[in-house]
Amino acid sequence: MNNTDVFADAVQQLERMASQADVGPEVVAALRQPKATQIASLPVRRDDGSTSYFTAYRCHYNDVLGPTKGGIRFHPGVTREEVQALALWMTLKCAVVGIPYGGAKGGVTVDPKGLSRMELERLSRAYIRAMADFVGPDVDIPAPDVYTDARIMGWMADEYQAIKRVKAPGVITGKPISLGGSYGRDEATGRGAYLITRELAKRRGLDPTRSTVAIQGFGNAGYHIARLLDQDGYRIVAVSDSKGAIYGDEGYDTEQLARVKSEEGSVTAMKGQVQLTNEEILELDVDILIPAALESVISPTNADRVKAPYIVEVANGPITSDADATLVANGQTVVPDVLANAGGVTVSYFEWVQNRAGWRWTLNEVRERLEEIMVGAFFDVWSHAEAKALPLRNAAYALAIGRIGEAITSHGTREYFRPLVKLRGKVPTGPE
Repeated sequence: MNNTDVFADAVQQLERMASQADVGPEVVAALRQPKATQIASLPVRRDDGSTSYFTAYRCHYNDVLGPTKGGIRFHPGVTREEVQALALWMTLKCAVVGIPYGGAKGGVTVDPKGLSRMELERLSRAYIRAMADFVGPDVDIPAPDVYTDARIMGWMADEYQAIKRVKAPGVITGKPISLGGSYGRDEATGRGAYLITRELAKRRGLDPTRSTVAIQGFGNAGYHIARLLDQDGYRIVAVSDSKGAIYGDEGYDTEQLARVKSEEGSVTAMKGQVQLTNEEILELDVDILIPAALESVISPTNADRVKAPYIVEVANGPITSDADATLVANGQTVVPDVLANAGGVTVSYFEWVQNRAGWRWTLNEVRERLEEIMVGAFFDVWSHAEAKALPLRNAAYALAIGRIGEAITSHGTREYFRPLVKLRGKVPTGPE
C-alpha cells in the first residue's frame, strides 16, 4: 500500500471497528477527518550556500480528550495522508491507555541521511518556525519519531522558546535530560511493547525459553524490546533494519547486534548469518513476529504467508485492514499498535507532567508508572475482547472510541454537534 491510500485505509478500519462500540453516528463523523492539518515549505540553507526546500506537515486530529500529542518524523516517504493516518492512530492510542491527550502527528519529506549535522539542525529549527503558532504546551506537543531523536527535539524546543520568548520545556517531549527530558523516554516504546508481550505470553501460556521471535526493524524500539525479551530467555532468531535482515537459528545476543549496527551501520554486517530481505523476515516460522519498522508492511499480498501465531505491532499501522482480517481468519492473534506501542506516548505524558510541575522522577518511578498503565490497558482490552468475543484490535478500538464518544457527548453541542444539528434544519435552543 502506498502512502496515498494509508489514510483512507485507516478511516475504513475505524468505521468498521466503530460498529462494535456503543457510540452514535456523530462520534464516528467527528473521527472521520482531522481537525486541522498545516502544510509548509521549509527553506534550508545547505552547507555549500545553496537553498533546498522541504515539505512539512503537522496534523491535529482530535483534541476532545486534551491537547494533541504526536511525533515528528523525517523520512522521504512522508505525505499528508500518512501524517493524518498516524494522527488518527495517536488519537485512539491515547484513549486506549487513558492519558489526557488527543492525537497529532508531524513530518518532513526528506532523507535525513543526506543532510549534514548543521543542515539537520537548520531543518529542525525551520520546522518549528513554520509551526510555532500550531504547537504549544497547552495545544499540541510534538515528540521524536522515525529518524528524529532527543537532540533534534532539543533544537526544536530551543527554537520555540526563542520565538515565543518564554521558557516552555513542556512544548516538546523526548528532549535531552539536560533540557527537561524524562528518564526512561529513550526505552519507553520498546519497554511498553515488552510489557504487553509479557502479558500476552502469560495469558497464552507461552514459555519464553521455548519461544522464538523475529523483529522487523532494529531501531530504538526494536532494540529495546529485543533486549528485554532476550533477558527473559526468548530466542531472537531474526532482526532487520533498512538494509536487510539476518537469521540465526541459535538466536542473537542483542547487545552484540547493537554494537555491530552502531559500528558497521547495519545488522546485516554480522558475519556468517543467513541474509534475508525485509519481506522475508515477516514470513518466518516463529512464535512471535514483531513488525517495528514502518506502516503497511503486511498487506493482502503477503498476509497468507505470515506464519507467526502471535504478532505484536510495535510500528504504527504495519498491517493493512484487509490483511488484518486475513490474519484473524487464519486464527492468529494480533496485538494492535494502539496498545502495543503506547509506551512512548505514555512516558512523553510523564515528561510533560514533570515539566509542568517542575519535578523530576527517578528512572524506577517512570518504569513503575509505565508498567501500571500498560498492564492496566492490556487488562482492559483483553477483558473486553473476551467478554465480547472480539479480536484484540476490535476490542481496543471499541474502548477508545467509546471513551472519545463519552468526552464528545460531555462537551455538549458547541464544538461537535451544532454543525450536524444545523444540517438537519434545527436550531439549538437554551444555554450551551
